[in-house]
Amino acid sequence: MEKYLDIIAQSYRDYWNYLKNEILLQNNWDNYFYGLIIISLVVWVLEIAFPWRKNQSVFRKDFWLDMFYMFFNFFLLNLIVLIALSNTAAEFLNDILKTVGLTISSFQLFDVDNLPKWLGLVIFFLVSDFVQWNTHRLLHRVPLLWNFHKVHHSVKEMGFAAHLRYHWMEPVVYKSLLYIPLAIIGGFDAQDVSIVYFFAIAIGHLNHANLGWDYGILKYVFNNPKMHIWHHAKQLPDHVSYGVNYGLTLSLWDYIFKTNYVPYDGTHIELGFERDEDFPKDFLSQEFYPLKK
Repeated sequence: MEKYLDIIAQSYRDYWNYLKNEILLQNNWDNYFYGLIIISLVVWVLEIAFPWRKNQSVFRKDFWLDMFYMFFNFFLLNLIVLIALSNTAAEFLNDILKTVGLTISSFQLFDVDNLPKWLGLVIFFLVSDFVQWNTHRLLHRVPLLWNFHKVHHSVKEMGFAAHLRYHWMEPVVYKSLLYIPLAIIGGFDAQDVSIVYFFAIAIGHLNHANLGWDYGILKYVFNNPKMHIWHHAKQLPDHVSYGVNYGLTLSLWDYIFKTNYVPYDGTHIELGFERDEDFPKDFLSQEFYPLKK
């Protein structure tokens, strides 16, 4: 137990120092703090210059709530719980495996360091996106997880910052299910991860932005605003029970597994979920909602 407490304490110290260095620009080009700000500003300018829903205000409904969610979930949540939880869980899993004479590296299929850099990045991106696509489906199909995911679907007007409005339990679920698959292909350094992460953040921001884009033929590969708006539609089509268009960065999985749905231009469809008028409107109430349920 003392070992795990030491891991938690060290995790807090390490992440606090990391966050200070990010804000004070003492890290390299892969600076997540200012990277998020730059991507957000660029996509917001695109929203203002090319608005899809022209009657939607620049400071749309819940704009400031979503801005708070964006920085809380991207930075403060890691400081409060996620990094410590992740490091502790990883060590706990390793300890369990050691009891049967194994380590996490025992499951490693190959090391991407032995592959060309571009191929390693592509494999990392495809594996992580596919696992997250399946995790997203679980968030809609499992009632307990859906109560957490309702926070994200409580968005009533789409904008770039809605991308990071989610309950703090969601990344716990995503990271837990991603741990083993990524460990199996292992060998990624921080800059490799940051390239994929920045790309995913940019696509995610664009998916939620007030932009009427579908990227032409690339819509069958990359998720896009015209497709993702239907994922947030309040009224589900008759032929599905849980949801459509689960893609995060790639739309590819939805087309392969027939969960794609873009019946017409969804510029003005109503967003939300059944009985969302009773869903809490402020941050703290939304965070405690699943516990009450």
